[in-house]
Amino acid sequence: MARGDLTTFEEYAKQIGDGEHDFQTDTLKLGIVDSTITPAAGDTTPTWTDYSANEVSTAGGYTAGGETLTSVTYTEAAGVATLDAADVVISQNASGFTDGYWGILYNDTNGTDMAVCFVDLGGPVSEVDGDITISWNASGIQTVTVSA
Repeated sequence: MARGDLTTFEEYAKQIGDGEHDFQTDTLKLGIVDSTITPAAGDTTPTWTDYSANEVSTAGGYTAGGETLTSVTYTEAAGVATLDAADVVISQNASGFTDGYWGILYNDTNGTDMAVCFVDLGGPVSEVDGDITISWNASGIQTVTVSA
């Protein structure tokens, strides 16, 4: 895996079929964890609770439980569904974390905080060293294509 790689949890396909997500109204968060845990696509029924014990320090500007995604959209055009949001910026803070390795995107509205995907931050990234910006792909965080 390389810095910036986004990996969808395999369980997400079942979650969609079970109606666990409504991206038009649900609150999505990006939690940052350290290197003591490594998420994998095949993690069984992944939830934020599976990773939160390894969350980075909240002594600086990072919010416990992760940063809330803003400007979330979920659209469909020509058989392609796209989840997108504004980029996430964690501002530089001299008291902040220095050990961010993974961003876990999860649904905070869902009763079990089901995880959708994770991004390799290429850690360790440091809030002390400067702003941390997670820029989503120009075509969206995630796309699903249905074709005949």
